[in-house]
Amino acid sequence: MHKKYLLAPGPTMVPEEVLLEMAKPIIHHRTSEFSNIFAEVREKLKPVFGTKNDCLLLSGSGTAAMEAAVVNCFSSGDKVIVVNAGKFGKRWVEICKSYGLEVVSIDLEWGRSVKPEQVEAALIANPDAKGVFIQASETSTTAYHPIKEIGNLIKLFDNTLFIVDGITSVGVVETKMDEWGIDVLVTGSQKAFMLPPGLSIIALSDKAWSFVEKSNLPKYYLNLKKERKSQSDNTTAYTPAVSLIIGLNKVLDMMMNEGLENVYGRHELCAQATREAVKALGFEFLAKDIPSNAATGFYLPEDIDGGKFVKFLREKMGVTFAGGQDHLKGKIVRISHLGYHDIFDTLTAISALELGLKYFGYKFDFGAGVKAAEEVIFNNKVSKL
Repeated sequence: MHKKYLLAPGPTMVPEEVLLEMAKPIIHHRTSEFSNIFAEVREKLKPVFGTKNDCLLLSGSGTAAMEAAVVNCFSSGDKVIVVNAGKFGKRWVEICKSYGLEVVSIDLEWGRSVKPEQVEAALIANPDAKGVFIQASETSTTAYHPIKEIGNLIKLFDNTLFIVDGITSVGVVETKMDEWGIDVLVTGSQKAFMLPPGLSIIALSDKAWSFVEKSNLPKYYLNLKKERKSQSDNTTAYTPAVSLIIGLNKVLDMMMNEGLENVYGRHELCAQATREAVKALGFEFLAKDIPSNAATGFYLPEDIDGGKFVKFLREKMGVTFAGGQDHLKGKIVRISHLGYHDIFDTLTAISALELGLKYFGYKFDFGAGVKAAEEVIFNNKVSKL
């Protein structure tokens, strides 16, 4: 028998109480019963996003909200700046180019975090840029970008929007959309929100809504003006993901009961413990500057095939990590510590990692990683109980 541990950075584990909530008989989406739940969800999302503005729910993965950000805020031929530092920075580039935008790409080595002065230089060189696109947490490289500092910089540019993919940062680290000057913030259900895939969320600033009024790009299903009008009446323009929204209502209650500061602290603790374990085992981190609290990536020894390593853990031990994407395929491992994840999930992850390494012939002191993780957890949590 293998219990299964989903420790990849999305989809993440879904709490039992959320699964039970979603397993209740389906209700119709054009009823007061659903509208009441929908209204609760939209209001509860605001403190997680750090905004007073509407949080719109879309049926589709996080990429749907990314595309919605592009087609609703820009017009054909607009120039935009994209921080291209990983698989999902590349996705911003691809979406923008698909709709005829002129892209100025800040290309970084995968694992690097952009410096605010690099964004500032791009803005000075391109004063006609209408937007800056970035990931807060670049899932493919497990690196975090300095969103607060960049947002404060872009505030000075009245004709430029700051668009942030928060798919593996919202609910992981404190995010203050309004205070930091984020104009568009998107996320998805299957990360820190502890749900199956299929639901995305997007919030726009007042400044961004003024851009929406001038946009001429084609849109139908992802028309945010239409959704904003419908959702202000606690319904949706098209059929919503009813069960996921019901599950999200339960998730948000769990997050509020834990306290957002505690949610963020839990993610930070598990991330620190994982990083210390990886360091104790002698591996090089993928994230070079600012590591993400959502997941930790590191290089495997050259003689270990990362694809085979991840497959062995998943199929033989029931533990799912993520491997590398694109040119990092087969070279790295990414261990998640976001969402429905606590200190013992972290210790399970490190224990499984050690067993896999030993199986593949890596030489190290058994328990070195677990010991390092336990010391972080004890010193920062258990000793204070």
